[in-house]
Amino acid sequence: MSVTINTDDDADRWKWVCPQGHRTWEPTNYHFWCAECAKNWSHNEDLDPEFDELRNKKTGETVTRDEIVLMTPAGPYEHTGGSA
Repeated sequence: MSVTINTDDDADRWKWVCPQGHRTWEPTNYHFWCAECAKNWSHNEDLDPEFDELRNKKTGETVTRDEIVLMTPAGPYEHTGGSA
């Protein structure tokens, strides 16, 4: 299964959240990173700002990084998959 998220469309992007439910996620080549989790990480070491899947806030569906196509104005956000 593949899911496309348009990174310039707030409604499309914001329905996807990090494992903690934050919308402040950003893609990297191999995973995602959440600014809100990173901000609170020093206060709660159980929060990990790096993660491999996003959750659809409305449906509860989770999708891994390798199953997500991030569409940008320049085209798909290319990543190599796998681990760093």
